[in-house]
Amino acid sequence: MLENLLSKTKTISYAGCLVQCFFFIALVHVEIFILSVMAFDRYMATGKPLLYGSKMSRVVCIRLISFPYIYGFVTSLAATLWTYGLYFCGKTEINHFYCADPPLIKMACAGTFVKEYTMIILAGINFAYSLIVVIISYLFILIAILRMRSAEGRRKTFSTCRSHLTAVVIFYGTLIFMYLRRPSEESVEQGKKVAVFYTTVIPMLNPMIYSLRSKDVKKATDKVISQKCLTK
Repeated sequence: MLENLLSKTKTISYAGCLVQCFFFIALVHVEIFILSVMAFDRYMATGKPLLYGSKMSRVVCIRLISFPYIYGFVTSLAATLWTYGLYFCGKTEINHFYCADPPLIKMACAGTFVKEYTMIILAGINFAYSLIVVIISYLFILIAILRMRSAEGRRKTFSTCRSHLTAVVIFYGTLIFMYLRRPSEESVEQGKKVAVFYTTVIPMLNPMIYSLRSKDVKKATDKVISQKCLTK
């Protein structure tokens, strides 16, 4: 997006477009399943704190974080091959700031049937599976919070989960809005605006959502700000 804003030439090669599609689809799938893993991790930390160290061992954590990457890139390879099956003729101007499936399907003149329905089915299955894990994890977290006797403990637990829930709502909401609809002029135009949220807004929010909730990071930030103010 930054390149499109700053560069005078706003073209991309066919091969470059496919590569962009591949990495974008792969990393979207990685993100949604990592959000699911994080929800499960929060459930284990909240619901079973005494067993957390043994249940969430280094090996388990490596497996949990490896799955999203392996599955994401394999799924993306299949999805990109279906994109490769699209045929373009006439005007080839992508109504987007990156090579996304909906505008490419809308722009293509043949081969859209298989790609369109596989995109919707694949997105639906993956979003549903990952979202089910998130919802079930948070149901158990809610039960664990309600069982807590300390109001301070409930507040701290809810505060820890709030940042993750914010990312989940924004990320899933924007992706579902874009990929679970048949591409049309209106949906592509709306999707271009919505895409700004999960491609730029969420990555910019991540440091605040996760890092700035750490006490150590907060102390270091306060120290730097106070030193700057004293220097001035």
